[in-house]
Amino acid sequence: MQVVIVDDDSSTLFITSAVIRRIDDADPVGFSNPAEALDWLEHNTPDLILIDQVMPDLDGMGMLKRIRGQRHLADVPVVMITADTPVKLRVAALESGCTDFLTKPIVVPELLARAQNLLRLRLGQRMMTDHTAMLRSRVEEATAQLRQQAQELVARLARAAEFRDPETGMHIERMASYTRLIAVRLGLDLEECDRLAQAAPMHDIGKIGIPDAILLKVGKLSPSELEVMRQHTVIGHAVLRGSEHPLIQLAAEIALGHHEKFDGSGYPNGVRGTDIPLSCRIVSVADVFDALTTARPYKRPWTLEEARGHLTKHSGTHFDPACVDALFQCWDDVIAVHHAHPDPDDIEVV
Repeated sequence: MQVVIVDDDSSTLFITSAVIRRIDDADPVGFSNPAEALDWLEHNTPDLILIDQVMPDLDGMGMLKRIRGQRHLADVPVVMITADTPVKLRVAALESGCTDFLTKPIVVPELLARAQNLLRLRLGQRMMTDHTAMLRSRVEEATAQLRQQAQELVARLARAAEFRDPETGMHIERMASYTRLIAVRLGLDLEECDRLAQAAPMHDIGKIGIPDAILLKVGKLSPSELEVMRQHTVIGHAVLRGSEHPLIQLAAEIALGHHEKFDGSGYPNGVRGTDIPLSCRIVSVADVFDALTTARPYKRPWTLEEARGHLTKHSGTHFDPACVDALFQCWDDVIAVHHAHPDPDDIEVV
């Protein structure tokens, strides 16, 4: 444990250093010049600092204020040594962060006892800090594990849904990427953007509850079949709701509301405008855009420009204009995503 001693009196400095050496594991670092001491302290953190009040150029009070102005020294105990200790000086020193006082001439047993006590307190303080840091690290590690587990669960559920849905995994990849691009452009913080991209692939998880005869039907659905198909939003929400994890909560929100329309004509609840959660408004744009540009057994893929025209035409009715504009503002990135995740070539359009 390092003890810094600052005193322009060489005899006092020698005696004080000799006393500190009598303490187990204590290593005195002496300075007769306050400026040199401050230079050393700028890059080091001792466990105790002893400073003389009466020194040329910079007195103990001035040095105390400089010490307390440095963050890494804020908790280091400082003892002021002086032959003249009026109440006014003591109060000023305490207000400036002084820990204790010693008077000259030095009384060896008193110096030894005070230094030992302060070093014990400093050791306890450091142990407490280390323990707190360890606990914080464990909490952060546990939180990271829970976050990773939730992300894995969402990814696996989305993959499971793919086995019943004619949409390909590449649609999921592209749609999640478009979701993130829109969220970033809207100014959401990066953590929320990442969470949206992770939750977005769960938007159609409710299709696991739709009969194959309807889900896999080639061609237009009848009104009754369409009503059944629309239930995938409610089913998906029922599968995901009730979780305490933010990622699953967000996925449940998206599953329920990604088919709501900005003018209130969507389903399942006919919510309109900004009453539709932002996550759902973002995913709606990303999902429809990619669905239009993707080949299906019942249709050819639209070109990017055709899909862009569709979004423009229905901005303010089907889609939130802000989300549409956000997608267009990063058009080069949209094109890059589209080409980076192509669909397999085995989709036959009939």
